[in-house]
Amino acid sequence: MAEYLVIIFGAIFINNFIVSRFLGICPFLGVSRQVETATGMGLAVTFVMGLASGITYLVHKLLVALNIEFLQTITFILVIAVLVQFVEMVLKKSSPVLYRALGIYLPLITTNCAVLGVTILNIDAGHNFLQSVVNGIGGALGFSLLIILFAGIRENLNFAPIPRSLQGFPIALITAGLISMAFLGFTGFDLYALFSF
Repeated sequence: MAEYLVIIFGAIFINNFIVSRFLGICPFLGVSRQVETATGMGLAVTFVMGLASGITYLVHKLLVALNIEFLQTITFILVIAVLVQFVEMVLKKSSPVLYRALGIYLPLITTNCAVLGVTILNIDAGHNFLQSVVNGIGGALGFSLLIILFAGIRENLNFAPIPRSLQGFPIALITAGLISMAFLGFTGFDLYALFSF
């Protein structure tokens, strides 16, 4: 149990894909203007990343058994694309407002390097099925935490007296850098000592 807690907390705080590997920056900066849309994107990415981690683990085992591992990346992209299409259809039916708010960024989950990155990193780390799913969900929760936190700060920045030269994207990048520095404070934290009961 401690091993899975280490994986999930490590993926959220220490090895966060956005601040430690710079994966998923496009939706992080593009969808983080409002907390509502950032939350929707976080939920969609969590669903896709969790399922993609489990399915790609099984696909990888099949590719290894058939001795065609060279097709790994293309098959992982196809799995992710199918999952994103499923999420898109569900959101279009269940929440048209959120579907419209996410706009182009929803289909861009297909090419979100964080989703593909977690599937490949799971294979490289030698995770088993459950560890892969836990790492995928943990990574997605870390992505969601950061994007919602960033969106909340950006909403409040609309009311701040920011110099004209820094308004808009420049202050967003400065804020992202400060959040990144805060999360990098978790680096070196010994999760095994914390969760060893």
